[in-house]
Amino acid sequence: MLLRKFAKEFLVPLGTTLSLLFATTSIVQAQQPSLPVIKKTSFRADTVNIKDFGAKGDGQFLNSEAINKAINAINQRGGGVVFVPAGLWLTGPIEMKSNVNLHVSREAILLFSKNFDDYKLVESNWEGQPAWRNQNPISGKNLENIAITGKGVIDGNGGVWRMVKRNKMTDSQWKKLVSSGGVVDEKAKIWYPSEGSMKGALENRGGTIKPGLTKEDFLDVKDFLRPNLLVFTACKRVLIEGVTIQNSAAWNLHPLMCEDVTLRDVLVRNPWYAQNGDGVDIESCKNVLVEDCTFDVGDDGICIKSGRDKAGRDRGMPTENVIIRRSVVYHAHGGFVIGSEMSGGARNIWVEDCSFIGTDIGLRFKTKRGRGGVVENIFINNINMVGIPGEAILFDMYYEAVDPIPLLGDEKKEVKVVKLPVTEETPQFRNFSIKNVHVSGADKGIFFRGLPEMHVKNITLENINIDAKNGIEIISASDINLKNIRVHTDNSSPFVQIADSENISFENLTPMNEVDLLFRVSGDESKNIRATGTELKGVKKKTEFVGGANAKALKM
Repeated sequence: MLLRKFAKEFLVPLGTTLSLLFATTSIVQAQQPSLPVIKKTSFRADTVNIKDFGAKGDGQFLNSEAINKAINAINQRGGGVVFVPAGLWLTGPIEMKSNVNLHVSREAILLFSKNFDDYKLVESNWEGQPAWRNQNPISGKNLENIAITGKGVIDGNGGVWRMVKRNKMTDSQWKKLVSSGGVVDEKAKIWYPSEGSMKGALENRGGTIKPGLTKEDFLDVKDFLRPNLLVFTACKRVLIEGVTIQNSAAWNLHPLMCEDVTLRDVLVRNPWYAQNGDGVDIESCKNVLVEDCTFDVGDDGICIKSGRDKAGRDRGMPTENVIIRRSVVYHAHGGFVIGSEMSGGARNIWVEDCSFIGTDIGLRFKTKRGRGGVVENIFINNINMVGIPGEAILFDMYYEAVDPIPLLGDEKKEVKVVKLPVTEETPQFRNFSIKNVHVSGADKGIFFRGLPEMHVKNITLENINIDAKNGIEIISASDINLKNIRVHTDNSSPFVQIADSENISFENLTPMNEVDLLFRVSGDESKNIRATGTELKGVKKKTEFVGGANAKALKM
């Protein structure tokens, strides 16, 4: 039913192309994407219990050896299920094998050790680049047909790894944290779990693999090199279903360069203050389904990535053919996010029937110069948002790695606008269709900010209803079509701001409150802006042209 609905909503008959018609005479065409078919996992009817390999569910005994023995045994028998029964199962790193389903029962908690010595430094990946990191609590590489299932809890014990900012805690929380051990920086703004962790942060030693460096060069900052909780690399046919994944030292779920991945009915949790505490980061993967999942985390909720800067471009593996549906994101820096590490590109992604409740930003598309990469053919439909502190819909090509909502004492830097040559390091956002979005409460409704040398291009927004403090702002964008947009704002002026943008179409724009100024157009590069069917009741002044903008740039 959903696939037929997608086909009717977004796709045109086979053998044709998808055409987006804007207010100008230009027609932008994109190759018709096909909805992906995700291959499923399948396991033999053979089950082993970790207790039969010496595991003890008392929360004291370290079960790493027993659990890994069980996984190896079922793998050598041709595959099947490794069963984790009721109990509190303390363990170190678990290494998955092909044809194994690790099933965590409802009554079980798989708790990872807080002893840093249980995790060795290994070649891994950090934010889109090869890096030495502490071994992931759950990992697998070059595997086929693997699963994590059940209704149990998998807890990464991330609190022992994470640094915490003072301005994200109450006074009593901060005092309790400091008294627990660890160290505080000289400005008393950040708590670190150890001297080595603080040293790694202050020296910005993220473990990046470079010629002439070995893992021994990072042993003095080992505590700083936090692991993601679950990382599957270059695996095929992956299923994660039913479990609760929580309390990661960094990202919770990280499928990397995988194919045919399904996440279903998964609850992902991290404290709201958890630095880098993303829900799921789908990086350079092909054929992915995320459905009926719930996220409440410290950083981005559902995020698409494909490598960072030169490393991502050299890898050259876009994230493509992804369906995300019927999922809820509570606290997160963004509900559905692409970037900023998207240097390998992203394409053919469908997002439908999702709700974002209290996420800092709703739909968040971020990148910056140096990344490169093309993000295209993104189809979004039926999104609900409530209580968004930042922007409901955001395209930003000036991303900096800071919290999207400034914390107490933080200052947001002004963007310095300068036009640079287009190179392989220039990122691109193009060919997005966003329909049927309903927002109750946001700081800003819609925000576009492209680069002077590379605009955000070919974006359609249709049937959008927003209640926000501020309305619509468009900077350095081209071929933007906004149809049936209804916005109620607290600030009456200006309702729409447009700067250095061209070929912008508004069809049936409706302010839901009195407006002092409807359109403010700035910049001498602004042109060919058209508004038809605009509701002018309650509008005191229709247009204003500043900063070199010509009055002919806008036709109503």
